[in-house]
Amino acid sequence: MIDLYYWPTPNGHKITIFLEESQLEYKVIPINIGRGEQFSEKFLKISPNNRMPAIVDHNPTIDGGALSVFESGAILTYLAGKTGSFIPLDARLRVEVLEWVFWQMGGLGPMAGQNHHFVKYAPKKIPYAIDRYVNETSRLYAVLDKRLANMEYVVHEYTIADMIIFPWIFPHERQKQDLNDFPNLKRWFLNIKNRPAVVRAYELGKKTNNTPTVDEKSRDYLFGQGSETVRR
Repeated sequence: MIDLYYWPTPNGHKITIFLEESQLEYKVIPINIGRGEQFSEKFLKISPNNRMPAIVDHNPTIDGGALSVFESGAILTYLAGKTGSFIPLDARLRVEVLEWVFWQMGGLGPMAGQNHHFVKYAPKKIPYAIDRYVNETSRLYAVLDKRLANMEYVVHEYTIADMIIFPWIFPHERQKQDLNDFPNLKRWFLNIKNRPAVVRAYELGKKTNNTPTVDEKSRDYLFGQGSETVRR
C-alpha cells in the first residue's frame, strides 16, 4: 500500500497519473495546502520542505520498513524503479528519461509556476515579470515541441518523462500559451490527455477538491513563506 499525501495541483497530478497507470494500490491523504496542512508536524516528518506530494511506501523493496519519499521527481523515479515500469531498461534511454524529468523539475515547473503567480495571483500586475515568465514558458514549450517532432512520446515510449511534464502543460491557457503554435506538442498533449489512467487521475483531483486552492485565506500559506516558516 502506498500512502499518497496529495492535493490536486500539477505536482500532485504527476503521482496519481503514475499510480493509476501502474495500478499500484494506494490511499490518498489530502493535504490542503490552502489551509496550511503542509505545516503539520506529522507531514513535515515525511516532507521537510513543507511541499506535497509525498508518499509512504509500506511495502518497499528496500530493507528497513516503511519508506517515505518527497519531491515529485524523486517519487516517480522511485516508483518506476519499484515497479520496473515506465522507465526503459536500456541504460542510454534511461538517461534520456532522467534528463527530461530534471528538465521539468528545474525548468518547466518553476517557470510555469512563476508564470501562474504573476499572471493570475500577484496583487500587483508587473509587466516585466509577466513578460519574463510568459516568454520563458513559451521557449520551453518550443523546446518540447521540437523534441516531439519525430516522436510519439518524449523518450520514444510512454515513460515517467511524459507523466511529469503533462500536468504542467495541462493549464496552458492560464500560462498564456496557445497549443496551436506548437503542433507537435499539441498532438502529444491530446494523446496523453485521453489516456484512461490520466482521465481517472484528474477525476480524482476533482473529487478531492473542486474549489479554488488560492483565495484570500490561503495567500499567506502559499505566498507568504520565508525562513521564519521553517524555523518556527
